[in-house]
Amino acid sequence: MATGAIKSNRAGKGGGWREAVARTLRRIGAAIVLILLAAGLSLWWAARWTPDRAAFPTQGVTIDADNGDVQWGSIKAAGADFAYVMGTDGSRGIDAKFARNMAGAREVGVQVGAIHRYSLCQLATDQAANFIRHVPRRADALPAVVWLDFDDRCPDRPTRALLLSELATFLAQIEAHMGKRSLIAPGPAFESDYKVTQGIARTIWLRRDFFEPDYGAHPWAMWQANDYVRLSGADGTVGWNVVRPEGNGP
Repeated sequence: MATGAIKSNRAGKGGGWREAVARTLRRIGAAIVLILLAAGLSLWWAARWTPDRAAFPTQGVTIDADNGDVQWGSIKAAGADFAYVMGTDGSRGIDAKFARNMAGAREVGVQVGAIHRYSLCQLATDQAANFIRHVPRRADALPAVVWLDFDDRCPDRPTRALLLSELATFLAQIEAHMGKRSLIAPGPAFESDYKVTQGIARTIWLRRDFFEPDYGAHPWAMWQANDYVRLSGADGTVGWNVVRPEGNGP
């Protein structure tokens, strides 16, 4: 009987161990399901969130070639009052869908402007020549935007004084071509290193998902509020932007 009791006790311990492992695995599985569900809900929410129209009546999109063949009627129906489309890049680059996007936006009555992605590795005059060659001067065009970000393709990090001098040259040349002053749009890391908004007196466009940005030297005029918006009529995600209403400064 003693031997049988020992065997029974061992069997009981073995069964208890297996049950404990099974319970733990079930708990882990349930936790993973909850995490995946929460992540899915967050992505669903992020793809649809835009700032309150009551606070920011004028809103629009940022579009580039990654958005495919954009159906601009659908973009307008989604609430875009204006659009900025990626245009030129450095001294040679041109977005493959630039001309199509500019024309498509105008056809449906969406105000549109061009973005130039500024390169730290190329001369300002060469970049300005690229912009002037591809972006026509039009009275109905929105002011051009100079996108300022670090780029893995460009390891150069000029001094702040040199950057500001080159950027001033670039702005003078494209503004003479366009007949209006441009906006500058530094990313947070770029602004932290170069403090462009302190050194260049231009209207600024700042970027921060879901929360108003405060990294500029003076209040933003435009805010890219969500870079994860998904719209019918465009592949992938688009940037969603708002204009600061007059008299709504901090």
